[in-house]
Amino acid sequence: MLKKLLPLLALVAMPALAKPVLTVYTYDSFSADWGPGPAVKKAFEAECGCELKFVALEDGVSLLNRLRMEGKNSKADVVLGLDNNLLEAAAQSKLFAKSNVPASAVSVPGGWDNDTFVPYDYGYFAFVYDKNKLANPPKSLKELVEGPQKWRVIYEDPRTSTPGLGLLLWMQKVYGDQAPEAWQKLAAKTVTVTKGWSEAYGLFLKGESDLVLSYTTSPAYHMTEEKKDNYAAASFAEGHYLQVEVAARTATSKQPELAEKFLKFMVFSWLPERHPYRQLDVSGDQGHPAGRV
Repeated sequence: MLKKLLPLLALVAMPALAKPVLTVYTYDSFSADWGPGPAVKKAFEAECGCELKFVALEDGVSLLNRLRMEGKNSKADVVLGLDNNLLEAAAQSKLFAKSNVPASAVSVPGGWDNDTFVPYDYGYFAFVYDKNKLANPPKSLKELVEGPQKWRVIYEDPRTSTPGLGLLLWMQKVYGDQAPEAWQKLAAKTVTVTKGWSEAYGLFLKGESDLVLSYTTSPAYHMTEEKKDNYAAASFAEGHYLQVEVAARTATSKQPELAEKFLKFMVFSWLPERHPYRQLDVSGDQGHPAGRV
C-alpha cells in the first residue's frame, strides 16, 4: 500500500515546489533576443527564485489598450513600457497599484513625483538617417515637414505606439492650430505608418526610408554594438520631445510582492550596470537603462 501511495504524494507535492511565475507585459523590442529582455530575465530569476515570463506587444500604447481590454481578468503582474504621455490615461484606468519605490530614488529631466509609475529609462525622439545615403538631413521639424526635398519618412502609429504618440504631441507643440495642415504635408513624404518601433526601424535598416522616427541615442547603439558610425540623429532647431518610459505593477497581480521586487530590481540592481545608450540617474548615480535604442 505504501508503494502505491508514494507516487500520489509526489504528485500532490509538485505544485508546492513549482516556482512562482511573474508575468510582465512589455513591448517586443524589449523582450526580443537582441533586446535587454533575455539578460533581465536571467539576472532577475537568479535573484528571485521565480520564473519571469514576458508577454510582448507592438508598443506602449498597445500595452495599455490590452490591459484595459482584459481588465480585472488580466494575467499581467507588471507592465513595462508605458511612458510619460500615457500616465494620465493609465492612472484613470485604476488598473495599477502603488509601486512602493520612492520617487526620490530616480531623477529624470523635469523631475519625477509619482508613487505608482517607476521610470526605468528616458530618451529624446529624433529622426535617424544613414549618413552614407543622406548628406543633407533636415535641420528642423518644420524643414522635414515643409521642405521641398522628397524625403521618404517612416514613423509609428500614435494609436498603438509611444513614439508615434510622442510625434503627435511634438507636432502639436511646434504647429499648434496648424498641426492638421502640417500632417497633410508630412503625409506626402510618408512611406508607411507602423504599429510599433521595431517594425519602423527594421524597415529603415532595409532601406525603405531616408528617415525613421527613433531616438537621439540610436546611433550610439550602432557604434557600440555593430562598430558602425554611418547612422546619425537629425538635430532639430525646435528641440526634441522627451520620453520617460515607466513600469508599474497591476492592481490585480497575483504576485504583488514579487512585482514590487521586480520594479526595485529594474531601478536599483540591473539598470545601473547595463546599456549605456540612454541615461537615468539612480540615487544620484548615472545608470544605464534598457529599452529601445
